[in-house]
This record gives sequence, C-alpha cells and structure tokens, in this order.
Amino acid sequence: MATLVTLQSTPVEFDSAALDAKEQVLFDSLRRLTRVIIAYSGGTDSAYLAWAAHRVLGDNAIAITADSASIPTSHKRDAEQFARECGFRHEYIDTHEFENPEYIKNDKDRCFHCKDELFVRLEDYAKRTGYAHIVYGVNKDDLGDYRPGQRAARLHEVKAPLVEAALTKAEIRELSKRAGLSTWDRPAAACLSSRVPYGTPVTVETIRTIEEGEEAVRALGFRQFRVRFHGELVRIEVAKEEMARALTAETAAAFSRIFKQLGFLYVTLDLEGYRQGSLNAALSKAIGS
Repeated sequence: MATLVTLQSTPVEFDSAALDAKEQVLFDSLRRLTRVIIAYSGGTDSAYLAWAAHRVLGDNAIAITADSASIPTSHKRDAEQFARECGFRHEYIDTHEFENPEYIKNDKDRCFHCKDELFVRLEDYAKRTGYAHIVYGVNKDDLGDYRPGQRAARLHEVKAPLVEAALTKAEIRELSKRAGLSTWDRPAAACLSSRVPYGTPVTVETIRTIEEGEEAVRALGFRQFRVRFHGELVRIEVAKEEMARALTAETAAAFSRIFKQLGFLYVTLDLEGYRQGSLNAALSKAIGS
C-alpha cells in the first residue's frame, strides 16, 4: 500500500511495505551493535536514529551532543526537548575544534576537522564507559554531496545505520511522522560555521554574530533560512515558499535594522532563496576552472 504525504510543499509517495522493511533493517542493524553512542545534533536524521536506537537498545543507547560554539543554542534546546519527549539518555561532550588552526582557516576540509574532533572525543567517552560503537545520522541522500565529515567517520569507523538501511531524507521524515516524532518536519540544520565562505577564517566572534542574526530572523517568523557571512556584507537565504514575505518593504526594513546593528555595512537577500550547501558552489567553480 502506498501513502502520499506533503513535505515542504512537495508531494512524496511512499510504498508502505518497502518503508517498513527498511525500518526493520535499521532496527536489526542497531540491535547487532549491542551498545551504541549516537552522535546527536537534534536534527531530523540524528533524532530519528536516537529514537530508533532507544527503541531497540533502551539504556544501552546514549545520545551525545557536541557542546561547541558552532552549534546554535536553539539547536541544543531542541535536542534536549526531544530527548525528554522520547525518554532516551542524553549528554553533552566538550569539543575544541576552535583550538585547531586547520579548522579556523576554514578551507574545504573544515568539516573533516570538526567531525574528527567530535569522533575523537566520542571514542574517548566510549573507552571510559564501555560502549561498543559510535553511530551518526548520515543518510543515503548525503552520499551525493561534498561532505568531508564522512571521511572522518570512515577514519574512526563510525557506523551509518541509516545508510545501511538505504533510507533517504524524505523516508526518514515519513517514518518519523508515523512514529509521532516532533522532529519529522524540522527544517534542515547545519553548524554555524557552514555560514562562512571557504577561505574566510572562522572565529567564535563571527559565529556568535551569525547566531544572533539567525535568532532575530527566526523571531520574525521565518522557518527555513540561512544567514551567510561575507565580511561587511550579509547574504540572507529564505525558503522559496517564504520568499514573498521576505520581499516586502516591511521585512526589508527589519532585516536592515537587525544586521546593521550587528555591524554589517550591506544587507542583501539572495533571490535564489535557501538551498543546502550553497557555499559549495564556490568549490565547484574552483574545481571546474
């Protein structure tokens, strides 16, 4: 039997039996791991993975979130709230990527250094507490994008159960919805450093400015957006379905007020709208030239 749902205004049809089979593959994979740490950001994918691990393994699964300046405070609040809703174990672990010059210089391997730091800390935790494996929430769709963090995962032998079950982002959202998880339609999320173009050093001060700007945009009622940092210029990406409101004179004035108070000289709205990994376009151009 097929079901039809709407995700971000796009109808998606699923084969229920095939989706159930994939979820069972995921459960079986997690059960074989016996005791796991979930690298947990609180986004849709890692939240579903944490829920699934808790369902299969109970207290033999623990979700751990990086306590880092690059993770928005709002994301940490959401991660804590979802852990309480589902009743799974949740802790924070300090990460120190901002002490690494290779991370700060923000070249195309920045995500590798971030994930490498996280997985080193999680490995230390696992050794101290007797956990057998670390898992993270990469999904099948992520394999086609430029994601150096996946190389760090392979280096540290971090497992990817969602990929093993061949689950796509849309399928994870649908399974999350069926399970009654509040995260099923959570907007795509990424660390704050992803707002800074490659080659521009990433600093804690820059990250805090970006976070303050995004909190202000969220307070205006926008749901899916990014604040991209370009030195004296800020580039705001808003989801296409929210663009009409972003283009009003009233919103333009609000954007200008918010970001000029944060020290930007120029405030711009990207007419292409929000898209994941838009800063990777510069990488693609450099590779093609």
